[in-house]
Amino acid sequence: MAFRKFFNSLEPLFKKGGKYEKLYPIFEMVETIFYTSNTITKAAPHARSFVDMKRIMTYVVIATTPCILWAFYNTGLQTNLALTNLNPIDLSGWRIGLLQFIGVPLNADSIFANMMHGALYFLPIYMATLVAGGLWEVLFATTRGHEVNEGFLVSSMLFALTLPATTPLWMVALGISFGVVVGKEVFGGTGKNFLNPALTGRAFLYFAYPAYMSGDSVWTPVDGISSATSLGISASEGYESLVGYGITWSDAFFGTIQGSLGETSTLACIIGLCFLLATRIANYRMIIGCLAGMIAFSSFLNWIGSDTNPMFSMPWYWHLVIGSYAFGLVFMVTEPVSGSHTNAGRYIYGALIGFMVIMIRVLNPAFPEGMMLAILFGNVFAPLIDHFVVKANIMRRRVKINA
Repeated sequence: MAFRKFFNSLEPLFKKGGKYEKLYPIFEMVETIFYTSNTITKAAPHARSFVDMKRIMTYVVIATTPCILWAFYNTGLQTNLALTNLNPIDLSGWRIGLLQFIGVPLNADSIFANMMHGALYFLPIYMATLVAGGLWEVLFATTRGHEVNEGFLVSSMLFALTLPATTPLWMVALGISFGVVVGKEVFGGTGKNFLNPALTGRAFLYFAYPAYMSGDSVWTPVDGISSATSLGISASEGYESLVGYGITWSDAFFGTIQGSLGETSTLACIIGLCFLLATRIANYRMIIGCLAGMIAFSSFLNWIGSDTNPMFSMPWYWHLVIGSYAFGLVFMVTEPVSGSHTNAGRYIYGALIGFMVIMIRVLNPAFPEGMMLAILFGNVFAPLIDHFVVKANIMRRRVKINA
């Protein structure tokens, strides 16, 4: 109660007419971390629901926890394997020095050592995302006089998980700034954006700095270590050759392969998906549509075959576990603001993304990874899909009335 009284005593200073009224969005943001909002509706309709924006965003953050933990473990695992087995050029760096100082061995067999080493890569990237993106969120909120929206917590987490562990922090700040400002705030903020902010920032980095973000190079954060990603290998030699590189389907499913921080484990994504479906945050129609589009088109290309393009032979269950397909399916396709809002439109929207990701991966040699571009493509067409679905419903009802 004393803490509640403390906030109550400060509130008049930030309310309209108070000394710090322009900083009210910051006060409200801090207050609602500890207490639910005391804002009440003053005009009809009055709807009661336990699900508010804060709860939705909290659920999504909880759903990303398996991917975050796996980002810690797998980043550390891949780095420790490279350091101990491949005799890299550079054994220096503040992370290695810190681990040695606190007595953590560079041992890939130790879960604790892998978690600690991976955390030293993920946490700086996430902190840079929070600071840079948070500053833009607060700036726009105070300028417009509205609340600091909780949606940024999800965008910041997803953006960080899509990045390679080798991404420079200045590039992280630049990417999330572009995603927040151009992908969301210029359209009016959360709920009014038609593009996914996290993917917008990631796409900007992809095209502005392809040497750091290209999907055909492994991102093991050790100097002197370089090779192709599973998608890069499949595009040049066929997916059957992955076994020769020590990558089995189960490795890709569990996520013990190189890749972006939080995208490698399909299992971790499925665990998050189960939670989102159980809490009804994710819409199953988008999931079904995206899986159906991917399976149907990849199977069709398998049937056609190609003597020059090895990707034609890759079956759908390999597309599911390599690259960022599973991560995008769970956390990006189901994003409610930038996706379709009609039930029929959600099936079409998901199917369009599933179709596009296979088209980009298989038929476009310039982009070995297609999930990011496919989702942004789907975001652009989502309003048009809903328009035609609503128009079709009106036409059906008109026919029934006239009959």
